[in-house]
Amino acid sequence: MNTAEEINLKGFVDEYIDPTLDLFKEIEILKKEKNAVILAHYYQESDIQDVADYIGDSLGLSQQAAKTDAKVIVFAGVHFMAETAKILSPDKKVLLPDSKAGCSLSDSCPPHLFKKFKEKYPDHLVITYVNCTAELKAMSDIVCTSSNAVQIVNSLPKDQKIIFGPDKNLGAYVIKKTGRDMVLWNGACMVHEIFAREKITKLKQRHPEAKFIAHPECEEAILEMADYIGSTTGLLNYTISNPAQSFIVATESGIIHQMEKSSPDKTFIPAPPNNSCACNDCPHMKRNTLEKLYLCLKNELPEVDVPREIIEKARKPIERMLDISASLGL
Repeated sequence: MNTAEEINLKGFVDEYIDPTLDLFKEIEILKKEKNAVILAHYYQESDIQDVADYIGDSLGLSQQAAKTDAKVIVFAGVHFMAETAKILSPDKKVLLPDSKAGCSLSDSCPPHLFKKFKEKYPDHLVITYVNCTAELKAMSDIVCTSSNAVQIVNSLPKDQKIIFGPDKNLGAYVIKKTGRDMVLWNGACMVHEIFAREKITKLKQRHPEAKFIAHPECEEAILEMADYIGSTTGLLNYTISNPAQSFIVATESGIIHQMEKSSPDKTFIPAPPNNSCACNDCPHMKRNTLEKLYLCLKNELPEVDVPREIIEKARKPIERMLDISASLGL
């Protein structure tokens, strides 16, 4: 067994695993033994998605974390997601296969700088995208996801002044959809900012029959080209319901696994980034592996904890989001 210091340094339990072990079977056994549930984001590798009890986007995962009866939540995602689960279920043990699975968007908004930014606009209500730290959520009035950001802003009085952070691209999209004048924090997701307009144009020319679909975290130049813009779940549902047989997908490539499972007769083409790397794979999401998940569940480490005072402050804006979403049927 690794020491706490070793796990903290590496971010995960690093133990020998017998190569003959059927990890899918072993994980199922451990889940029953420990009364554990595995929540996985759409951007996780396909093996993790296949062993998860629930797969979803940030809104769906938050809703599941709030209502699960399991004693242990294994969150196959990134750190801010596991923090959100802990905030909503403070008495449950929340585990993350790799504690160093962070988020470039979350990192782009340090809480101490956002505090100073917020102080410049004392009469503004603060809406933060769920992709941020627990400390940032604790400074917020309402949390949102890409699934409900437009509806949450529309639910507020027209004269309500709003700060929106940390994603400037999602914020700009919400402004365009709602006509509201919001103050935006200058943050962005490295994965969604990397898509190349020129390469996508050429790809669309090669596949004129394909629908081009994009996540609202993409830059405006990319969104202007899209046939459909939506959250990760929205994109998945669009590919299921739309009669088109091929889709060019501008978001993290992990979602394509679920698209292929839901529509095996359709073709899904990941939108190209503006260089030769696989930048439409989130390096943070992909830190989690089936092996790390197995060892995490077996050892119940690494555990994600959030200070009680942060939990109390951050819970209110998240619950406000869940209440608004429930009232709107989202």
